[in-house]
Amino acid sequence: CGRAGDPSLSPASTTPRTSLRAAQTSRAGRTDESAMADDDDVRRGAPDDDEEMGQLDVRGRDEDDDEMDDGDDGRGRRRERSDDDANGGGSGGAPPPPGGKARELENKTVIEISDDDAAFILGKQGKTKEKLARVSGARIELFERSRTLEIMGPPDARARAKKYVEAVMAQRVGPVSIDESEHDDDLTVVMVPHEAVGFVTGSQGNFLRAIEEEWGTLMFFAEYRGRRGPSSGSETEKLAIFGPRRARRGAHLKVLAAVETKVRGFAVNISFPDDDSEFGTETKDLLDNELSYALGKKGGTRRKLAASSECIVEYVGNTVYMCGTAEERQRALQYLEWLFAQLKGPVFVDYENRPDCTVVEVPRDTVGYVTGARRATLGRIEEEWGVLMFFMETRMQRDGREARETAREAGGTEKLAIFGPKRGRRGAELKVMSAVETKNPGHFTTNQGKYLCDLDWGTDQYPLTDSELSYALGKDGVTRRKLARA
Repeated sequence: CGRAGDPSLSPASTTPRTSLRAAQTSRAGRTDESAMADDDDVRRGAPDDDEEMGQLDVRGRDEDDDEMDDGDDGRGRRRERSDDDANGGGSGGAPPPPGGKARELENKTVIEISDDDAAFILGKQGKTKEKLARVSGARIELFERSRTLEIMGPPDARARAKKYVEAVMAQRVGPVSIDESEHDDDLTVVMVPHEAVGFVTGSQGNFLRAIEEEWGTLMFFAEYRGRRGPSSGSETEKLAIFGPRRARRGAHLKVLAAVETKVRGFAVNISFPDDDSEFGTETKDLLDNELSYALGKKGGTRRKLAASSECIVEYVGNTVYMCGTAEERQRALQYLEWLFAQLKGPVFVDYENRPDCTVVEVPRDTVGYVTGARRATLGRIEEEWGVLMFFMETRMQRDGREARETAREAGGTEKLAIFGPKRGRRGAELKVMSAVETKNPGHFTTNQGKYLCDLDWGTDQYPLTDSELSYALGKDGVTRRKLARA
C-alpha cells in the first residue's frame, strides 16, 4: 500500500509568478476551422538503419483518439473520486467563473473550487491532475466533498502548481492571456502561424498531449482567437510551454518541427535566447536522403540518437537541432556521423579510452542471431535500453581480405560496440550475452559461480538450476521483468 504517482519534490529558485488572467470572452473549449488535424498529414519517415536511404517510410503522429483535450470542454469527462469523496454532481447551464479563495497553510496551499473546476482539473482518468503535479514538482490532492484542492510541497513548487492550476481553470471559460513582461523562468512562448494551429493541436488535442507526456510539460494556446482570425492583426498564435528548461526546449523543437512540416520555411534560423555556457544548441543541415536515414522508421533512429547521447535531438525541416551540454552535443554529433559512415561500410571506433562505450565479443556464428532479420533484434535492444549499437570493423579487417580471414580463424568473434549511459549499456550488454548464450551455451557462463560485487554500482551473479531458471524467468519473461522493475 502506498501513494501512486507521487512526484519527486526538488527545490528550485523562487521566482516571481506569471501573471495569468482569463479573457472576458466566454466560450467553452477552443474551435478553429483547422482544429482537427487532417489524419493524412504525416511527417517524413525513413527506412531502418540497414535499409537503402532512397526508400521512404511514412512517419505519422501517434494520436490517442480516446483522450480528450485537457484544455477543451471538461464536460462529459469521467470524474475520479478520492478516499474522502462522495457522489459529486455536475452543474448544468453556463459554466461559473473558475477558481476560488486560496489559503496558505503550513506546508500546504488550499484552493476552493467548483464542481466544474474539479472535473476540468482532474481530466480524463485524472491525467490533468497528474500532469500538473509532475510539471510543478508538488503533490496535488482534490477533495470533491469539500470542493477543495490541496497543494503540498516546497514553497516554490506550491507556487508553480497554484499558477498552473489557475491557468487550467481559466481555460474553462475562455482563453488565457499571459503578461510576458512578468513571466517566470519556467515559461517558453512559441509563435505558431494560424494555418498550423490545428496541425500542432492535433485531433482532440492529442498531439499537444503527446508532447506534454513525452517531455513532462504543460502546454496551451494563450489568447486564442478562433476561426474569425486574429483580433489585433497578428498572423500567429501564442503557445505557452511551462516546465523545466530542458523539457521546454524539447517540446519547443517538437512544435517547430510540426510547424515546419505544415508551413515550409517558417521555422528556419531559430535562435534560443536562454542558451548559455552550460546549455546550448548546435545545428547541422542535412540532405533529403540523409534526413530520411537519420530520422529512421517512425523516428526510431532519432530517438536512439537522443537517448544514447542524452542530448535533445530534433529535426526541423532539413536541419537537425542538438540541445544540451557541450559534452552531450558532441556525442550526438559524433553518433550521427557514425550512422552516415555505416552507409559506406563498417566503422571502426577507438573505444579503449571512451567512457561511453562497451564492447562485446560476439561469436561469428551468432552474429546473425544477435542482429536479427533486417536488424530487428538489435533495434529492439536499442529501443529498450536507449543505446546505439553496431558491429565494428577491426583493425585487421581494414587491412584486406587475407587479414580478415586470418582474424576470423584466429578469434572467431566480431566486436559489437554499445554506446550510451552506463546503465543502458549494461542492460544491452546483458541482453546480447543472453542471446549469445541461447545460441552458443557456455560461451559466457562456463566455470562461472556465485559472485557478489562490493562496489556502489556493479554486477552480482547467481548460478541457477534449470527448474529455478524456469521459475525465475516466468512466462514470456514476465517474472524477470517484474524483478527488474521492483
